[in-house]
Amino acid sequence: MRLPMPSAAASAAVAVTASVAAALAVLPGPALAAETPASSSFTIADPRIKESSGLAASRIHPGVYWTHNDSDDGPYIYAVDSASGKTVARVTLTGIGKPRDVEAISLGPDGQLYVGDIGDNRNGTWDHVWIYRFPEPKQLGDVTVEAAQFTVKYADGARNAEALMVHPVTGRVYIASKDENKGGLYEGPAELTAGGTNVFRRVAAVPWVTDGAFSPDGTRLTLRGYFTARTYPWKDGLPVGEGERVDAPWQGQAESVTYTPDGSTLMFGAEGEGSRVIAVPVAGAGASASASPQPGAPAGAAPASQPTGSFGKGALVLAGGLILVLAAKRLLRRRRP
Repeated sequence: MRLPMPSAAASAAVAVTASVAAALAVLPGPALAAETPASSSFTIADPRIKESSGLAASRIHPGVYWTHNDSDDGPYIYAVDSASGKTVARVTLTGIGKPRDVEAISLGPDGQLYVGDIGDNRNGTWDHVWIYRFPEPKQLGDVTVEAAQFTVKYADGARNAEALMVHPVTGRVYIASKDENKGGLYEGPAELTAGGTNVFRRVAAVPWVTDGAFSPDGTRLTLRGYFTARTYPWKDGLPVGEGERVDAPWQGQAESVTYTPDGSTLMFGAEGEGSRVIAVPVAGAGASASASPQPGAPAGAAPASQPTGSFGKGALVLAGGLILVLAAKRLLRRRRP
């Protein structure tokens, strides 16, 4: 969810968007199709899911992915079957307040789903955000469950965030802030408490992030933004080095990522009605993993090598557009009395 920009910046954004759309229109279709084989990806068919902002692969329901809307929907979490794209469950959360800006979902080693109501489009207006937690339902279907609610604050002040990741071994919760200048990875306490405030402390710098996910074995952390994604080795509770570029697909409002339960594939999602969730094999996962996916991996995963020309061109065009919009915003700030 984004707030309207000032009029001059909005005009610049419209101009940039038009240019970008024209540029993307001439990108070669066959190369893009080769990057996104239909057999390993799926389309979310439920018209109620218009702003899918997070993804989490189920461990007990093969091929099912949990997702949610960004805002203005209510306390609802959806289970989508990747074989058909249809919703097979809607969970209504009780025992919590009214969700404000739900941006992420992650499955912990305790079998519980963690939902991050952590968005703050006013960049620091809200001095606290929330995490909701509830057990992954063992049976699929529409159900109402009582969730635990955890209040979260950051040690260095309020900020906007869209990525929440639960480590699959330690169970510790991490949040990555979304900031064009100083994004950070924040570590939560060893255990969340519902009886007080949970303080998250900055442990590393990260780029502009819209979502993230740990590999099932906890040895890698993948972070994605609108244009790029990187995978970092994970050691001693920290990402190591500059990370390795992932050939993430161009998706416009790119909002989510998760691993399949076997760790062989990354699933990338986006906002919008009828949005696509696109499978990208993990480098080095091996041909056997792609040929024989484990529960949760879509059938017919693509080979490990895929052309990236269309994504690369699209990313460069959109990156240039983002730079122009941010420059316009900064210029407006400087001109204000």
